[in-house]
Amino acid sequence: MIRLTIPHDTSALLALAEATGLFESNQIEELAQMLNQHFSNETDSQGVWLTDYDNEPVGVAYVAPERMTEGTWNLYLIAIHPNHQKQGRGAVLLRYVEQMLAERGERVLLVETSGTDDFEYVRAFYRNNDYVEEARIRDFYTDGVDKIVFRKSLRSVAA
Repeated sequence: MIRLTIPHDTSALLALAEATGLFESNQIEELAQMLNQHFSNETDSQGVWLTDYDNEPVGVAYVAPERMTEGTWNLYLIAIHPNHQKQGRGAVLLRYVEQMLAERGERVLLVETSGTDDFEYVRAFYRNNDYVEEARIRDFYTDGVDKIVFRKSLRSVAA
């Protein structure tokens, strides 16, 4: 069941993010801060946190609108706990996000990822879900680590 994230999910979602092995400890701390700010209403964020819940949180997604654009959103986070990967849950969560945004009349969903070899399966996931590589910024994260931006028109989802 995919639902809006609630404050009680926070600890499990942080543990989930850590279990994926994709996040450094400082990034886990940043996720904690983002969730805390979201639930304390400290920011005026229009971002949406979603949880894939199956007796406990097993997946998470976070999307937010791109500033100074009309209908462009960023998928900042999507993760499935390793014990629940390879079951199609990530694709279902991604489609849920896309459909939610399409129903709101949003236009474009962007997602950024690393260009390193160990992130090839992540890039393949987006390509398999009809995302197109839109940009590559060389040496973005650090020397030799590119940022790759994928794009999907949400108008194709609404159709």
